[in-house]
Amino acid sequence: MFEILTTDQMYEADRRTIEGGIAGDVLMQNAGRTVFEEIIRHWSPRSVSVLCGPGNNGGDGFVIARLLRDEGWSVRLGLMGDISDLKGDAALHAARWEGATERLSPALVVGADLVVDCIFGAGLARAITGDLAELVTTINSSQCSVVSVDVPSGVDGNTGAVLGVGVKADLTVTFCRAKPGHYLLPGRLMCGELAIRDIGITDQTVLDIAPACWRNDPVLWRAGIHWPGLEGHKYHRGHLLAFGGSTMTGATRLVARAARRSGVGLLTVVAEAGVLPVYASDAPGNMTAPMSAVDNLVNDCRHNAFVIGPGFGVGDDTRALVLKLLHLCRATVLDADALTSFSEDPSTLCFAVQGPTVLTPHEGEFARLFPDITGDKLCRARAAAKRCGATVLIKGADTVIAAPDGRAAISAADVPWLATAGSGDVLSGIIGGLMAQGMDSFDAACMG
Repeated sequence: MFEILTTDQMYEADRRTIEGGIAGDVLMQNAGRTVFEEIIRHWSPRSVSVLCGPGNNGGDGFVIARLLRDEGWSVRLGLMGDISDLKGDAALHAARWEGATERLSPALVVGADLVVDCIFGAGLARAITGDLAELVTTINSSQCSVVSVDVPSGVDGNTGAVLGVGVKADLTVTFCRAKPGHYLLPGRLMCGELAIRDIGITDQTVLDIAPACWRNDPVLWRAGIHWPGLEGHKYHRGHLLAFGGSTMTGATRLVARAARRSGVGLLTVVAEAGVLPVYASDAPGNMTAPMSAVDNLVNDCRHNAFVIGPGFGVGDDTRALVLKLLHLCRATVLDADALTSFSEDPSTLCFAVQGPTVLTPHEGEFARLFPDITGDKLCRARAAAKRCGATVLIKGADTVIAAPDGRAAISAADVPWLATAGSGDVLSGIIGGLMAQGMDSFDAACMG
């Protein structure tokens, strides 16, 4: 269940499942039951208000309300609009509700111990304003526990953007597969705990839709790891050149340490002669070479991977060396100063990419390099990867990795402890070390 589906892909999965013989009202019943099961797993019976919108999310709410009442819970149900306006499966399940139906209002939140948010689903396309915004604000300022169905109301399921205001849930229950908005900020912050539940849509149906985005997980890249064989030796594990600067030496030292930890066979730090003792003293296994020998070093095909940028310095010399490395069509990781050096002429960098290349910008570096690419993080990463013909990894609490062919992954397990100086340098070293060992650039970026 690591695939991530867009809202349109989820609608298509529903459609194919219904065409395959499972009725829409059965899918809705299944969806409501899974939410009910999550609720009784997390909470003992208490007063609950189920807030229903005018679409299928509202239909799910009627199922949830009925099951909770049958279980002995004290249930109030609020509906946006008139019950006679409901259509299709939502109308069918509303007709099975035997309790009172109240007008959707903040009064439903007052006195409730639990609120079930079934107002809007992942396909919301407009900002929440007016009375509904007041309702959402009341929910968020209350002491109630909150369960959202599909996505918290107000969160765009594709982008994670909050449209006007959004419900801040303690638990979000979604169906079949997660959507990008569950993992992209700020949507991820609104979801609380995320439960992904099966409602009868088969794995084969998902595969037939051919999703191209996944939650970053070892299942995605484990097969691409080049495990050492008993007969192997260091020359089988690649030789990485890490290019270091003369002042910010800590950055490249972190690159080197991370690359060694990744399993690379040999590592050489290339820097000005005067600072080589700094790099040589950092770890006995690191080799060093002077920048004056750079032409001989990079033309030696045994040096099969490069990392350049961390602590290297911004300027024309950096640009020239990056272009030289890219021309060799070997595995290359560009970060920090290697990217910033092209901020005034990013097209030159994109045109130069030929071999397996990974760009690892943070948001500021990305904006300088691709000022014309806008939109959500997933769309921006894909657009940049396609433009450059390189794997692009946009760092952050919701790191996104995109390949030129459209594949993408979202890291859902990033932790705030990584927000410290040097984390990006370590990342570059890991990716470079893995690529030196023969790992695919997209897989290496995801594993890093």
